[in-house]
Amino acid sequence: MKVEIWSDIMCPFCYIGKRRFEAGLEQFAHKEEVEIVYRSFELSPDSPKDSANNVHEMLASKYGMSVEQAKAMNADVGKQAEAVGLDFQFDTMVLTNTFDAHRLIQFASQQGKGKEVAEMLFKAYFTDSSHVGDHETLIEIAEQAGLSREETAAMLAGNQYSEEVRADEEEARQLGVNGVPFYVINRKYGVSGAQPSEAFLQVLQKVWDEEKPLQIIQGDAGQACSDGVCSTGNLNPDSK
Repeated sequence: MKVEIWSDIMCPFCYIGKRRFEAGLEQFAHKEEVEIVYRSFELSPDSPKDSANNVHEMLASKYGMSVEQAKAMNADVGKQAEAVGLDFQFDTMVLTNTFDAHRLIQFASQQGKGKEVAEMLFKAYFTDSSHVGDHETLIEIAEQAGLSREETAAMLAGNQYSEEVRADEEEARQLGVNGVPFYVINRKYGVSGAQPSEAFLQVLQKVWDEEKPLQIIQGDAGQACSDGVCSTGNLNPDSK
């Protein structure tokens, strides 16, 4: 089973949804057979690498609210994060452009480290108040994940994996995805938003039940054919 997750490092509900999805997956009997792939999606592709605004000011401007209203909204999101074991430090978050962070995830995924790097980037942005648009920060994260410092630096210095990021974003548009997180399971079901863990578990089970192979259980040998029907055993649709 393949689960593709479109998300952005600067999206709080992508991180919250990640934890809720993981909780649902942990309860799934066939979790070892689930492949998770992170897809790129930029919420603010035009954002500068360096910003003078804080996250409260940015949200106030974006949604036409006061800074105090933005702080109240972030406080509510912070409580939802706490409920799944996350620590969001809104007051010190460093706003940036996440394009290079997405390139890093693409690069890491090619080396089997995509999930680890995505988790580290979320933590760096929301909890550690790191500048995830800064190349040195990204190189350090890559190195901590076991990737080559030199290869990561060379990748970031060029334009490698830019096409892959853009391809993910174009595919999201074709799928009708206009917000994240968005989960696509076996290219059959789409789940939008940071749903409760129970909802993720239900859809995983639903897809598994619909696509599970038939298991043939052999009956007694030597059964005879009669009335034009030959019966050699029982066929039960039970999962492997």
